[in-house]
Amino acid sequence: MFRLSCRMRRLTGWLLAALVMLVHLSPQAALLRTLPDSLSIAAGQQLSLAPVYPLRIALEGGSLPAGASTDQTLAPAPGDPVKATVSLFGLIPLREVEVSIREDLRIYPGGQAVGVALRTSGVLVVGTSDLGGGISPARAAGIKPGDLITRAAGQPVTGTDSLTALVEACGGAALPVTVERSGSTLSLTLTPHQDESSGQYRIGAWVRDSTAGVGTLSFYGEVEPGQGLRYGALGHAITDADTRQVLSIGKGEIMEADVVEVRKGQAGFPGELKGSFLSRQKILGSIRLNHQLGIYGTLSRLPDHPLYPDGLPIGRKDAVHTGKASILCTVDAEGMKEYDVEIVEVNRQSRPAQRSMVVKVVDEELLAKTGGIVQGMSGSPILQDGRLIGAVTHVFVNDPTMGYGLYVEWMLEEAGQT
Repeated sequence: MFRLSCRMRRLTGWLLAALVMLVHLSPQAALLRTLPDSLSIAAGQQLSLAPVYPLRIALEGGSLPAGASTDQTLAPAPGDPVKATVSLFGLIPLREVEVSIREDLRIYPGGQAVGVALRTSGVLVVGTSDLGGGISPARAAGIKPGDLITRAAGQPVTGTDSLTALVEACGGAALPVTVERSGSTLSLTLTPHQDESSGQYRIGAWVRDSTAGVGTLSFYGEVEPGQGLRYGALGHAITDADTRQVLSIGKGEIMEADVVEVRKGQAGFPGELKGSFLSRQKILGSIRLNHQLGIYGTLSRLPDHPLYPDGLPIGRKDAVHTGKASILCTVDAEGMKEYDVEIVEVNRQSRPAQRSMVVKVVDEELLAKTGGIVQGMSGSPILQDGRLIGAVTHVFVNDPTMGYGLYVEWMLEEAGQT
């Protein structure tokens, strides 16, 4: 009898543990865990809270009467803050969320192909190499790939030519250099080695001071009153191809670009847009910030928009939902077009981060042209419910029809700080 009782207790314990785990992993519990304390949407937007039976949501306050709903979307009107209460069967309150209704911000969606030309502040070390005697002065001094050399012999390094001149001027003497590495500043000393064949002094490092490529403009307009025309593009940082280091900006510009060739994407091999812009030199603006969430700066002129000449209101992140959407991009000589996509996943984020949503290309014309999302389409604005809600950032390597998107709210925060 005692042995049977112990077995029953153990079985009961396992069943209770399993029940707790099931409850914890249930959609209802997930909603309650991930729901923030406050949400904000634009005036006229619908709020997506996606209640799961037996949970219900009631809105109260502001200009709204109290009421319960099991609909996926609720549309509060402008006014004072609204309180959303999540309850069990509409009877037992479980969570309260404050919903603030913000005024519309109207800006231009992008979609134009742009050339990006950037010069670093200093020179980026992409590798080290042995000189005579199997020695690399740079490596011996502790310099590593990914380091940014900003000063040499007490003088600013403005590019590869500048560094070469400073190394030559030292005449083989010990050369103090200043290096930026992962946010820290290091003072190192190296001794250049004289090449026997040319007589020039070298430090045994491969360096780079510029990069160029093609991307897509995400948005532009007056983001902050009185601060001029701002823009955001790419949705991700410009990084060095060898070191994956985010490049610091000495000087940068975005220019009008033409797409001259498309390499279609396929599983395992991301496609690419190839563009031409350096020969045209039609500068649109300057690059002030190269950030994990895109590049940002000011425009010298307002580009014409062939599809939305009056701009669009933005859509706040808390109202973005799964379902139909579209992207604007330029993938050939036909110019900017709007293509159908579907938002298949939305991540509720309380702070700026990548991978805000997952989008799937469903437009047959775009699939025929590019195979889906390709390099160069990064930054393509995402539209939903007549609003600009985000930008395409990355493609899934194993499925080019799928990619990540970034909330436009996060990008606007960075644009307002440039």
